[in-house]
Amino acid sequence: MAEPMTAMAKPRVRVKAGSMAFPVAAVAPAARPTMRYLRDTGSAVLTSRWASLPDSRRDIQWAWDRAAALAADFIHNSGRLKGAVDQVKADTVGTELKLNAQPDVDALNWSAAERSEWKRLVEREWRQWSWNPSECDHRGKFTIPQIVDMSLGHHVAFGEACGALGYMPAATRRRYNIRTGIKVSATSPIHLVRDTNEFEGLLQGVIHDENDRPQAYRLKIERGGLMETRDYSARDAFGSALFYHVFDPKDPHDVRGISELAPVMKTWAMSEKLDDATLQTAVLQTVFAATITSPEPSEAAFQAIESLSEFEIGGERIGEALAADFYGAVMARLDAARGSRVSIGDSQVNHLGPGEKFDFHTAATPGERYLPFSMHLQRIMARCIGVTFSSFTLDHSNATYSSVRMENASIWPVVMRRRERIAAPICQAIYEAWLTESVIEGRIPFKGGVAAFMSNREKACWAEWVGPPAPTADDLKSAKAATERLGNRTSSLAIESTAVGYDPQDIAQMRSEDIKLYQGLDMGDPYIPAKLAVADPSADPALDPVPANG
Repeated sequence: MAEPMTAMAKPRVRVKAGSMAFPVAAVAPAARPTMRYLRDTGSAVLTSRWASLPDSRRDIQWAWDRAAALAADFIHNSGRLKGAVDQVKADTVGTELKLNAQPDVDALNWSAAERSEWKRLVEREWRQWSWNPSECDHRGKFTIPQIVDMSLGHHVAFGEACGALGYMPAATRRRYNIRTGIKVSATSPIHLVRDTNEFEGLLQGVIHDENDRPQAYRLKIERGGLMETRDYSARDAFGSALFYHVFDPKDPHDVRGISELAPVMKTWAMSEKLDDATLQTAVLQTVFAATITSPEPSEAAFQAIESLSEFEIGGERIGEALAADFYGAVMARLDAARGSRVSIGDSQVNHLGPGEKFDFHTAATPGERYLPFSMHLQRIMARCIGVTFSSFTLDHSNATYSSVRMENASIWPVVMRRRERIAAPICQAIYEAWLTESVIEGRIPFKGGVAAFMSNREKACWAEWVGPPAPTADDLKSAKAATERLGNRTSSLAIESTAVGYDPQDIAQMRSEDIKLYQGLDMGDPYIPAKLAVADPSADPALDPVPANG
């Protein structure tokens, strides 16, 4: 039977005046949103690092002079950096960038034979002109390959390269006994002023029009002992370049470049300091590598013994006798040491007395951590400059075939990019000006005359610039790989010839001349492999292949 329900007793609570009997529970604070980007660590490493939004053009303007001065000083006083700059030149251009003229004259109804003949004539004339300092250089001192080398050095140190293209009149040419009028006058980027006047359109020495196109370049050059400021036009009325200025922009608004060493200047300065301190420490440790350990007392002990002379016992001053006995013992040791001698090279250590010990010490510097840390810094600098670590340090101790291939594969696109962005535009600007003058003055014929050339100047001047091939770890394996690609029809002779730094048409022309020469001497085709030449040609199907499926 259920128990009868009873009324619930109302609770009695004693409440202090001005308060609530049952306060509302405290509301938990709302969770603050946390950024997914820039989430900091407990030590606030990001918060403690102050940074502002970059303005590339103004940053370059502010830092150009200091960066250029430091870069030039580092290169002038470091054999390693000087070697890195030389490596940049060697990788990018080798001995020279060879002209591979590619005139697009299909609209002029040229035959293939006419185009090939004109191409060979232009390339031959260009090589003769570009390697003659009297013809190509305004100063008459440098060849075009030397000018390109200097430009690459300026690119590494100053981040840009520049120069003017001038014309020497006929009277002056007769004076120097030269034919061509176009002359190159390369200059250092330090002569390009860094002044800015936006009302004039002058931005860091480059005068722009309303469309932000360069119109002139302002240079300050010393002439006759006086500094002269002069504006050089960017192009002539026909659109030909009168001044070349190449750099690797970091931003669309950039008008100047900055040293390629700028990102690693702090690293290089610390690396130099580490090397200098390590070397100085090692030299000092080598100089003081021989020591003598003696049981004789030090200067402090002698001073203590001297104070014993005042010591008295029972009114008798026995301290003087003790000090005299001690001095006598020391003098006896020195007298015995006078007859002995230890020599180290030109230096000698005298007075090796009884009880003394002579020790040699090896230099404790550099320690075991120096070399790995130094190599780490050098990897950073090699990566920034754009050369391989092994070429920067000449350290091939841990290199393998695979590592060398991967190293070259990763850095070679950087080299090709530098070639196409920096070296090739300089050569192309000079080549266009030279070819235009040569056609106008009749040294190089052009089908249709000067009018046809000027109407199609851009197409006629189109060219490619071939540099040295990528280095290989094993030439035989690389050659076999090229043969496989040709055999599998995944490549062409033009691609493989360009990959090793040669013009395919030049190779075809040279092979044709060689075959004619050998056959004229009844020696057969020199390009048939020796094994096949000895065997019966009719028995070898490779000499007379039957095409399969066309």
